[in-house]
Amino acid sequence: MAFDPDCAALPPITSDIFDVVVIGAGVVGCAIARRFVLEGAKVAVLEKAPDILDGASKANSAILHTGFDAPEGSVELDCIRAGYEEYHRIRDDLGLAETPCGAHVVAWTPEELALLEGITAKAHANGVSDVRPVSAEALREAEPHLAGTALGAVAVPGESIIDPWSAPYAYLAQVLENGGQVFRQCEVQAGDFDGDVWRLQTSRGQLTTRHVINAAGLHGDRVDEAVLGTADFSIIPRKGQFVVYDKAAAKLISSVILPVPTERTKGVVLFNTVFGNLAVGPTAEDQPSRVDASTNTEALMGLRAFAEEKLPALRNMPVTTVYAGLRPASDKKEYRITPRPTQNWITVGGIRSTGLTGSLGIARYVYRLYADMGAAHNPLANPQVPRANVLAQDGPRDWKAADPGEIVCHCEMVTRREIEAALHGPLAARSLAGLKRQTRVTMGRCQGFYCTARLAELTKGHFVVPLAEEMSDD
Repeated sequence: MAFDPDCAALPPITSDIFDVVVIGAGVVGCAIARRFVLEGAKVAVLEKAPDILDGASKANSAILHTGFDAPEGSVELDCIRAGYEEYHRIRDDLGLAETPCGAHVVAWTPEELALLEGITAKAHANGVSDVRPVSAEALREAEPHLAGTALGAVAVPGESIIDPWSAPYAYLAQVLENGGQVFRQCEVQAGDFDGDVWRLQTSRGQLTTRHVINAAGLHGDRVDEAVLGTADFSIIPRKGQFVVYDKAAAKLISSVILPVPTERTKGVVLFNTVFGNLAVGPTAEDQPSRVDASTNTEALMGLRAFAEEKLPALRNMPVTTVYAGLRPASDKKEYRITPRPTQNWITVGGIRSTGLTGSLGIARYVYRLYADMGAAHNPLANPQVPRANVLAQDGPRDWKAADPGEIVCHCEMVTRREIEAALHGPLAARSLAGLKRQTRVTMGRCQGFYCTARLAELTKGHFVVPLAEEMSDD
């Protein structure tokens, strides 16, 4: 049976009145929905794409930040610190991936070297007291494969790498297991507020809610404009391109290698992933398009040249893949979180580089704004706590079982059982991109060359666009 993209395979829109509707199922929206459900609110999440995490959240560097370099006294810093702390509190219960590795902010020029003292002082002012300066000799001892032109660094021991997808999937799974609802392929088009409830017009019908939280990421300003008639910020999509090296390259660094940041961007980073690769990126290219996540040869060659200058042994390493993502930068650097108490509306916009770390803290901050509007609930006494689907290289993957069954993707060791599990349930993958985020299928050395035909068989009737058709379009 073919998949019906006109929602036949999706739960119908309900006539229930929700306490809160969260617009956008990126990592921030998922974390906000989780917080509100745990606090006892009746919550629905609306996502216009067939799969969650399909906007800015689908591509990032997956670093859990300490906030050492966040703007002092900012909402962003508060949210990063709260998110970092909560991630560690819930990590074991949810089974979230994390590889503690630390980071080094490396100076490559005398001008950058002169800035390291200020970076250390800022980190201490931000409450990250274990940040310390490192001499060139100590840096070479810690990272012997770095180019000898490094002049010194600042060590940030608390930084980690995490799985950027399994965490928000776990947040949203907890929403569902505790009574929340998720409506995909459900784009908000307009709305009317009568002073008590919102009636949101969506591509799948009308939803009624007392409060709305706009966490629509790259389209946040447009949602405000469409429903409220105005927006107090403008999204300027910022493309970030990445190059991913073969897994053999991961041994070349043991920490995240950060540049000295600029006013505009945190800069290009060398980092390992929990999936066993070494990556370099992102670039920072402002563009008008909110959907164009294409890569270009010039930028990718620039990333390779940068990486191989800083880490010369990479010149002998093959590239596994390249990709790009879009960050919802705005016309100002700070988070654009705006409560509108008279309209029962909170906008959560302009969340860019630190959204993955800050999401849990943002969720707590937004709930406080909501409570300040006079809303109150009874927190769940014994909430359901689902386990994350672990995809980390050293995690308890299905292929390690005594009887793993059929291995479909041999590069990433993805079993048929994992694929079939991802194709069913309330967050079932409805595209190859969604299936990748849930299983890592086709993300290894051959990039799907050997397993795509088998995947087309297994996913028949599950994708909005059949895999064979998607491949022919490419």
